[in-house]
Amino acid sequence: MIAESMYQELILEHYKHPQGRGLRDPYDAEVHHVNPTCGDEITMRVKLGDGGKVEDVSYDGQGCSISQAAASVLYELATGSTVTDTLGVVDEFTRLMQGRGKIEPDEDVLGDAVAFAGVAKFPARVKCALLAWMAYKDAVVRSTT
Repeated sequence: MIAESMYQELILEHYKHPQGRGLRDPYDAEVHHVNPTCGDEITMRVKLGDGGKVEDVSYDGQGCSISQAAASVLYELATGSTVTDTLGVVDEFTRLMQGRGKIEPDEDVLGDAVAFAGVAKFPARVKCALLAWMAYKDAVVRSTT
């Protein structure tokens, strides 16, 4: 119960004080994703550097606290990391969200994204949490092809 409350506070903190918000230049790819079930949307840009390093992830969007906080957490986890590592985090986050609250989150891999573990219990909110993560994955693929 205490951990769940702490996680809710972390999501609200990222929603109220988003990290990395605002579209920045230069970038290698830009994508726009919309959650058709609720209307949440995000535009995301990715700038990759030498050695597969993620130099910058910038975004702008509108929607619920979960979708916007997820973008903020993604920014913190991805920027400065490698594409390979971040795609591993995306896979782990996706697995957590699709686990319907029955999967124990790997905090070593997910960092602050573990706060979204409770969201997985609510299928209608899973797409909100995954919106930024799927946009990031799409942007990375477009950047490298």
